[in-house]
Amino acid sequence: MKNVLVVDNANAGRKKSVMYKKRVIRFLFEKGVKFKSIELENLHLINMEDFDTIIAIGGDGTINKIVPYLINSDRVLGIIPCGTANLLAAKLGISGKNALKIIEKANITQIDTLKFLDKYSILRTGFGYDADIICKTPQSLKNKFGYFAYFLAGILFSLRLKQKKYYLALGDKKISVVATCIIVANAGNMYKNMFSISKNCKLNDGIMDVFVLKVKNPILFFIEFLQIIFNRKSSNSKAMYFQTSNLIIKNDIITGHIDGEKIKFKGDIEINIVPKSVKVLSKGLP
Repeated sequence: MKNVLVVDNANAGRKKSVMYKKRVIRFLFEKGVKFKSIELENLHLINMEDFDTIIAIGGDGTINKIVPYLINSDRVLGIIPCGTANLLAAKLGISGKNALKIIEKANITQIDTLKFLDKYSILRTGFGYDADIICKTPQSLKNKFGYFAYFLAGILFSLRLKQKKYYLALGDKKISVVATCIIVANAGNMYKNMFSISKNCKLNDGIMDVFVLKVKNPILFFIEFLQIIFNRKSSNSKAMYFQTSNLIIKNDIITGHIDGEKIKFKGDIEINIVPKSVKVLSKGLP
């Protein structure tokens, strides 16, 4: 760690990033490390070749915007988690209390990413119900309740589930399904590390986990969803589960999310795993 770029999302974590930024700058000064500090919106103005380490102060959305600059490079990501969910940090054993110690120890873990044309995801992408929760939860609610806001939104949106017809392609296999929710996961942890959509869903296994929930009835939907997060998943008339390294979703226009950031997809969505493509400072993978 010789030349560090500190990237700060001032809106992250109910604006706690200001406090964390001061701690990071003090830490780098004490270590005598050369660094530059910028706001997230100015990231595109930076020549990344000047830096060997990028420290992200923010949440999963902040990291998602930094990831394209890290893919298959020697640059290493350090994380100071202060977003709404901080799912990647939780998966890697990083918290606000130990983040600087982890950066100081410089233990590098290589993790997979999901690739969508020119976009990348470290955690997951979702459509239907999953996208509604992420994309339609008001920022004011997240500022007030933090991650619990998603739980409240989940209850609300479960009462008005909508079905859509999807066409999926896995190699030579074609699937037509009417579903209320599709989740494509690289890391499946939810609510920090309390639950996971798959105990086998790992950040460095070279495959993605795909869940398709078909039911519209809220009670049946939650029964299936609970089976998923308690790892009692199975493919049946109400849900599908499979693993793959490549997936195509036939599409005209659909709204979804990538690592918690809303996006409108136009045209077919091809998702590929890019194995061990990002280097990150962490405690290691479970």
